[in-house]
Amino acid sequence: MKKTTIVALMILSAQCFAGSLNDSLQDIESEWAIIHYNTPDKKQEIAYNKLYSKVMHLAKEYPNKAEPLIWEAIIKACNADHINAVKALENIHDAHDLLQEAIKRDPAALGGSAYVTLGALYYMTPLWPIGFGDENVAKYMFENAIKINPEGLESNYFYAEFLLSLNQLDEAEKYYKKAISIPSRPEQKFADDQLRALARQGLKKAEVKKLEDTNGIFTSFVKKEILN
Repeated sequence: MKKTTIVALMILSAQCFAGSLNDSLQDIESEWAIIHYNTPDKKQEIAYNKLYSKVMHLAKEYPNKAEPLIWEAIIKACNADHINAVKALENIHDAHDLLQEAIKRDPAALGGSAYVTLGALYYMTPLWPIGFGDENVAKYMFENAIKINPEGLESNYFYAEFLLSLNQLDEAEKYYKKAISIPSRPEQKFADDQLRALARQGLKKAEVKKLEDTNGIFTSFVKKEILN
């Protein structure tokens, strides 16, 4: 067999490999979106467990890829809301470790989703010794995600949520607006439309919070003037 033929077959195999993995990842994300946004809470644990089995199979099929690890972590973290507290904490720690390993393999996998998910975990998880919550680390994770994928709906939305939690309202508004402006991916229109709707809700929360803060300052000023 000629060397050119061998090279051609190697390239073709790599393309098939990538196509097969991408197709599987698209299916997993679509199924996750249906569970997360459209499935009743009481049925989500069973649905997540079934999806997790599919992701585990994909991880075995592609043992060196970062993407299956990210989805393992996402499903574990999402399912934590539907199980007992002890098991939920185990899931969160497992998700943390999976995401750290995914970053070692490929920091840019799935548009930096490992950084986004870690950022969310670091600011939503309880502090040590119960958990590993850390706002500074969360900020670092989100900033890395934005650097990797500045046009990512996911990265902009979750960073905005984090900033809102810190009452950094101007910055939160900036990233919510960015998230809202990003068009849906044709292959994941349902998931992206849902997240953009959440970004609009978040933007309204930030705007209301700013108004409340402004009114509070005005009210305090008026009270001070009256008392004087």
